[in-house]
Amino acid sequence: MNLLELQDISKIYGNVKALQNIDLTVRQGEWLAIMGPSGSGKTTMMNIIGCMDKPSNGAVILDGTNISKESAKSLTGIRRDKIGLIFQQFHLISYLTALENVMVAQYYHSMPDEKEALQALERVGLGDRARHLPSQLSGGEQQRVCIARALINYPMLILADEPTGNLDEANEGIVLDIFKQLHKDGSTIVVVTHDPEVAEEAQRTVVLEHGRIARIVENEK
Repeated sequence: MNLLELQDISKIYGNVKALQNIDLTVRQGEWLAIMGPSGSGKTTMMNIIGCMDKPSNGAVILDGTNISKESAKSLTGIRRDKIGLIFQQFHLISYLTALENVMVAQYYHSMPDEKEALQALERVGLGDRARHLPSQLSGGEQQRVCIARALINYPMLILADEPTGNLDEANEGIVLDIFKQLHKDGSTIVVVTHDPEVAEEAQRTVVLEHGRIARIVENEK
């Protein structure tokens, strides 16, 4: 079953064709990596999949709904209810603890539940760091808070933008192990990355060049 379909997607900014005639499907439970050089369209594709932008042409089908036709307000709700976003820059609120940062995501979705938020932190190995501020956490720990925040509302799609881009080798390994477990548990994951080692962990790698799909690689698993 396909969870996500991009049908003839193009995105044009003035005279710049950021994406051109993209056709792509993501199966439910699949781990997909998106790679490409700077300017290839990775970020644009991520923004469209993540309901943060709309295509100039084409259709985006998420869970059977053509989200490319939805209003900005509706897209906010879809992003909140169906997508877990993990950013390279973390985007944690500096004056809130790790636990409170996770609970903020609950607040915008339904009702904050401290016990459930703590369980999400324990899932990424941070139960003992729940009361710490972001400034008291390492980069790897902050990224794991972001993962817990993304998981707290049980999204149908996890979308990660360079999730290991700011991490050293040891923390990259920890984060990748979490992604492996999420995939094993049945999560659908799309990771935008420049790191071949990260991409190799996915089932398929989509390589973008000049706004087009240059090739799709089936990774040996």
